[in-house]
Amino acid sequence: MKKLLFLGSKPIGYKCLDFLLQNAALLNCEVIGVLSNDNQRFDNSLSIRKLAIENDIPFIEELDAILDLKDVDFILSIQYHLILRQKHIDIANEMAINLHMAPLPEYRGCNQFSFALFNQAQVFGTTLHRLESGIDNGAIIAERRFEIENGQEVKSLYDKTFKESVLLFEANIKNILSGDFKLIDQSKLFKERGVNTYYRKDITKLREID
Repeated sequence: MKKLLFLGSKPIGYKCLDFLLQNAALLNCEVIGVLSNDNQRFDNSLSIRKLAIENDIPFIEELDAILDLKDVDFILSIQYHLILRQKHIDIANEMAINLHMAPLPEYRGCNQFSFALFNQAQVFGTTLHRLESGIDNGAIIAERRFEIENGQEVKSLYDKTFKESVLLFEANIKNILSGDFKLIDQSKLFKERGVNTYYRKDITKLREID
């Protein structure tokens, strides 16, 4: 049985954790700990802390506390709010995995929905990738891509990406835990897709009026 450490936030984190708990027997896994800032700003009915407590899973308050954990096979990061350092990633015996709600390598970093619309992108997506030190630069495990509709705004693009992200996670997590997947190095996609990393400060520049 694979032992999972779950790091997550926001509705997507709740949905993915709930899926793991509801399908633990089928997935042959056990969630041994949960970390979250329990961000309920998007939906105050979806508390990751409450979900963990209801299922008798230890809720870990500080990121560095995971360094004392033993026998963690996978780390699953689903919109976790902190950047993991290599020492955190290394506690996973098999792999640390991140769900990034944007296509890679074109939209590393944050505010990806706004930048995709600002760039007049025609395609968007969501990605599961190996978590490495750095910003969203690990090899791609699985992805879903879709066209951006004409006149689409940030909220509707987020909603579409949310649905696609849930589908991506649910469709691939069993194979990931069993090792049935192939990694695609992002550098092999630079020429075809381009590569960009967006920071919080970058969105501030877009708000400036000349």
